[in-house]
Amino acid sequence: MTSFNGLLIVTVIALVAPLTVATVPWLKVPSVVLEIVAGIIVGPALLGWVTIGPPIQILAIVGLAFLLFLAGLEIDLGSLRGRVLRLTLVGFAATMAIGFMFGLFFHAIGWVRSPFFLAVALAATSLGLVIPVLRDAGLSESPAGRFTIAGATVAEFGAVLLLSLFFSESKGGAASKLVTIGIFAAFIVVVSLVLLRAGRSIRLDMLLTRLQDTTAEIRIRSAVVLLIGFVALAAKFGLETVLGAFVAGAVLNIVDKDSVSHPQFRAKLDAIGYGFLIPVFFVYSGLTFDLHALVDNPLTLLRVPVLLAALLIARGAPAALYVRSIGRRSSAVAGLLQATSLPFIVTATTIGVAIGAVRPVTAAALVAAGLLSVVLFPLIALAIASPTGSTELVHMPAAINDTEEVDQ
Repeated sequence: MTSFNGLLIVTVIALVAPLTVATVPWLKVPSVVLEIVAGIIVGPALLGWVTIGPPIQILAIVGLAFLLFLAGLEIDLGSLRGRVLRLTLVGFAATMAIGFMFGLFFHAIGWVRSPFFLAVALAATSLGLVIPVLRDAGLSESPAGRFTIAGATVAEFGAVLLLSLFFSESKGGAASKLVTIGIFAAFIVVVSLVLLRAGRSIRLDMLLTRLQDTTAEIRIRSAVVLLIGFVALAAKFGLETVLGAFVAGAVLNIVDKDSVSHPQFRAKLDAIGYGFLIPVFFVYSGLTFDLHALVDNPLTLLRVPVLLAALLIARGAPAALYVRSIGRRSSAVAGLLQATSLPFIVTATTIGVAIGAVRPVTAAALVAAGLLSVVLFPLIALAIASPTGSTELVHMPAAINDTEEVDQ
């Protein structure tokens, strides 16, 4: 008989973590950090209270898919244009180049087996963590906010695509994967066009509106079908399921433009994801964290600050490209927030260990570095942003708007 005792502890942690953050003023960390740390404490690495069974595993897999789905839903295509798009694309290319150089160095000293894998692992920014920080600080519409969100969007999509293309656990070379992704992309375009056309149907819209706030919750069910369908399709094509989940969110973001008739739709999706499934994934990440590999040899702990510095340089340094457009302070804020990464690192290291691209001890150190980035970088960024004696962080320089008008 399946035991739900472990899942009970996981859900209790998911409940207590945000309450702790909200009631302890000096605890300036996102609840996701507490969820992962609590998972490490109650898991096999320390107390051994939780044995990972099918209920936790299945919910964690769905939670990861929902996390990437909501990240795709956060994509702001309106911000990806003109100078902002050009600079963030160049910045992502610079991140990959810097990350690859770090990968070569770490490969030479035996930390990683694939330099390119490390470059990909360092490339992403956690949209789902950064956007709430910007919104809570009132910076989402600021110059730093615009560039951060655009840079995070490009980085998240690029990293997920590269991970699926080069480091999928399924068989096949990069060339065949590229063809497969092309077919997958064509299918996505077809689905998007069909959904856009269906969205113009007055009769269908009336039906969805009538059922959306009843027990049918028809829009939520439709979103879940889209998510699971794209995940299943990605798996069928031999791609990473995280790519299918991320693309499903992006497609829904494109086709779901009329939020007037369903103002609670996005809030309900957030409730399912952040209220239940996603915390299970983060606690599960703590349960599976290889703490012993990290602490058995004191010298291995040195990998954590080194990898944290690599993450900051790889993702933060390219923000120097923004200085002429938004100023040094805004660029520093954007750079620190761009270097905030955790969910993708957890996902990438899980795959990397499975395919032998990274050693388990380095994977644990990468996750630990990601934890520290979530704790430290947003705090430092907000500290830089707070003394806004000037309007640099609040108003977009006219030069950017003028340039974008020309580009359009």
